[in-house]
Amino acid sequence: MTKNLPYLLGMIITILIGTFFYFTYCSDCRLATAETEQVQEEIIPVKEPEPTSFPFSVKDGEYAFDVNDNFNFDLSSSSVLMPLSENVSNGVESLKSYLLENNNKVINITGLYRSDEDNPSAFPNLGLARANAVKNYLVANGIPSVQTSIFGKLMDELLPLDNTLLGPITYEIEEGNENAGEALEALHDEIIANPLVLYFQTGQAAINLTTEQRQKVANISSYLDKVEGASCKVVGHTDNTGNRITNIGLGQERADFAKAYLVSNGISADKINTSSQGPDSPIATNATEEGRSKNRRTVVTLN
Repeated sequence: MTKNLPYLLGMIITILIGTFFYFTYCSDCRLATAETEQVQEEIIPVKEPEPTSFPFSVKDGEYAFDVNDNFNFDLSSSSVLMPLSENVSNGVESLKSYLLENNNKVINITGLYRSDEDNPSAFPNLGLARANAVKNYLVANGIPSVQTSIFGKLMDELLPLDNTLLGPITYEIEEGNENAGEALEALHDEIIANPLVLYFQTGQAAINLTTEQRQKVANISSYLDKVEGASCKVVGHTDNTGNRITNIGLGQERADFAKAYLVSNGISADKINTSSQGPDSPIATNATEEGRSKNRRTVVTLN
C-alpha cells in the first residue's frame, strides 16, 4: 500500500492539472465553436419570392379553358410580347368559338399594373392599355369587338421575372348589358360635348397627354370599338403667326401626330379622318399670347 501511494498521488495530481488546463483553455474553444455554429445558422440564404404568374383561365357555366400561360408584358410597356405560346393561341381559338356561339356574352379583360411603372400609352393607366392590347389581338383573330370590354387594375403585389410580368391579364365572361345602347349613346354625347383638345407650343407638332386627355382617348376608343361604322375626325389648327400656307401644313402635322398617337394605341387608322384648318378657325383672339395659345390646337371628336 505504501509503495502504491506515490503512484496514486501522481494520478490525482495529473487529473487535477488536466482539469485545470481544460477549463482554463478549452472553455474558450467551446465558446468559439458555439459562436461558429451560430454564425453558420445565421447565414442560411433567404429564398427569393417567386414571380407572380396568372394563367389564361376563362370559365362560364360548363365552358372552361385553363392553361398555365398567358399574354406577357415587359415592365412599363403595353406591347404584348411575341411570339405567343401555342397554349395561348389555343385559348384564343377556344374563346372565339364560345363567344361566336353565344353572342349575348361579353369577355371582360382586366389588365394589371404596378404603381411604380411608367405609362407611355394613351390610356389613363397601364393596366387599361394592356387590356386594350389583348383586346386588339382577340379582335384581329376573329372575336367581335362588341363582345369585349376592357378594364385596368392596380396590383403592386405583381412580381416580375427579371423585367417581364407573366400574364398580368385576367378574364371574366358575363351576360351582355341590356342597356349597352343607352350607355353608348351617352358616351357619344359626352365625347361630342367635351372633345379631346390638344394644345401646342408655337411651331410644335407633338405633345404629352395629361391623365384627363388619356381618359378621353379611352372613351373615343371604346365608342369606335362598339359602334359599327363609327369614325372620328382629327382637325389641326394654328394661330395666325407667319404664312397661312405654312400654317395649313403645320395644322396637318398636328392632326397627323394625333392620328399616329391614336393608331399606336390600338385605334384603327381606317376610323380616323384628319384635316387642317390652319389659322382659319380661331376660338380666341390672335392679338394676345393667351389667345394664340388657345388657337394652337388639335381637336379629336366623333364624326
